[in-house]
Amino acid sequence: MKNEQGQRKNKSKDKKSPIHDNLSVNIEEMKQAFSYGLNKDFSMRTLKAKFNESNACLFYYSSIVAGERIDTHIIKPLLEQTSDKLSNIVTIGSVQEVTDLETAVQNINSGKVILFIDQDPAAYAMDVAEFEHRSVSKAENESVIKGPQDAFTESLNANISLIRKQIHNQQLVNEGVQIGQRSVNEVNLLYIKDLVNSDLLANIKKRLENISVDSIRNIEILEQHMEERPYSLIPTILYTERPDKATAFLEDGYIILLMNTSSACLIVPVTFWSFYHSPEDRYLRFLYGNFTRCIRLLCFYLTTMISATYVAIANFHSEMIPPDLLLAITASRERIPFPLLFEILLMEIAFELIREAGVRIPNPLGPTIGIVGALILGQAAVEANIISPIIVIVAALSGLSSFAIPDLNMNFTVRIVRFVFILAAGSLGMLGLTGALLLFFMYAASIRSFGVPFFSPITPNFVSAKDTVFRKVLKKEFYRPGYLDLKDSQKREK
Repeated sequence: MKNEQGQRKNKSKDKKSPIHDNLSVNIEEMKQAFSYGLNKDFSMRTLKAKFNESNACLFYYSSIVAGERIDTHIIKPLLEQTSDKLSNIVTIGSVQEVTDLETAVQNINSGKVILFIDQDPAAYAMDVAEFEHRSVSKAENESVIKGPQDAFTESLNANISLIRKQIHNQQLVNEGVQIGQRSVNEVNLLYIKDLVNSDLLANIKKRLENISVDSIRNIEILEQHMEERPYSLIPTILYTERPDKATAFLEDGYIILLMNTSSACLIVPVTFWSFYHSPEDRYLRFLYGNFTRCIRLLCFYLTTMISATYVAIANFHSEMIPPDLLLAITASRERIPFPLLFEILLMEIAFELIREAGVRIPNPLGPTIGIVGALILGQAAVEANIISPIIVIVAALSGLSSFAIPDLNMNFTVRIVRFVFILAAGSLGMLGLTGALLLFFMYAASIRSFGVPFFSPITPNFVSAKDTVFRKVLKKEFYRPGYLDLKDSQKREK
């Protein structure tokens, strides 16, 4: 199967049809390729260029280009001006020479105009794309109180503009890589040239070039094609919708991946601390930022362990509970017909149902559903003696704590893992819970993101800015991450 895919990819690369110097032949080729006449928004415009007195023809999709720019900057100059070079006539920012029909087709699909001229064995691509997209708005899923509020949009040019607005550095490179067989799309790699690890950059490019699939429409699909362990619970690529977060990683030597139609970017490689941190940690003063991290670390523990710990102690180690509290728990469960493990699983699943319903239901009804589900249904379940009141408290703490985790992928990891811990605690008590926790840490320590150990720079130990569990005062951060093996690992002199 892999050999067939490789042959298919190589065949598509080698199959290049040169552009003919006869205009009528090129016109027929393009008409056939784009089903001219049947394809309603595919447009053709013939004219006679004044600068060389030759017939010419323009091809483009009218639905994805700026018609006024074509008329003003291409057609009008061709009809009126004389010069020895085409680039001196048209007033479009860049004119790219194309020598094969396949590249010409890709350029038209990308929103460019292709110009064919009689007796010229090359075509000319001019960028006049005008794809519809949202305006820049606030980040919805990664909101902060203090700091920039803008978020990526579905426009690639707008997203690159948001990054360049924050990084004024001529070494910031935007490199394109073509992917896809039927629908050819471009992945843009952003990195700082005099920082980035060349081997890491080559590895990412190789992975992109080895993707053999008909179409990858957006970053969200690309993420699943690039990851090393598709069945892993732990993510190895960071997904963010915030330009300021992306630029912070760029300045530390990471690589950013962007695509059209995606209002987010991918950051590689990453460690566990990348998912734990929030951009607001650095915008707040030293003590305030570390206080929020302390709260977040507590939430990591509560959302993964509190339900499992309660099941283990109540079922197997009741001697650890103070007598008064034990009597209160026993009294509250006196009329409950279900075992404790079933109770906690029932409540955790109910909380996940309420969360999912709140996401899918239209915005005006979302808060209402949450209130109805959490308060009315929970109270009714307690009064009907289906669950005990303390289970409601434990499940609510577990569920609410998961909202403090800033990354979506890590949020799913924690939510799934807590069910594994609950089952382990329900089977063997604290022994089972401890065993499951150790196995999970061993598994997480074995994860690598593009060659970088998941718990770097703590284990294994690397030189870094010491911005892991808690951050240092900004004036005392001197180094970039050592595990990236950058060309310049020092941020500032001591």
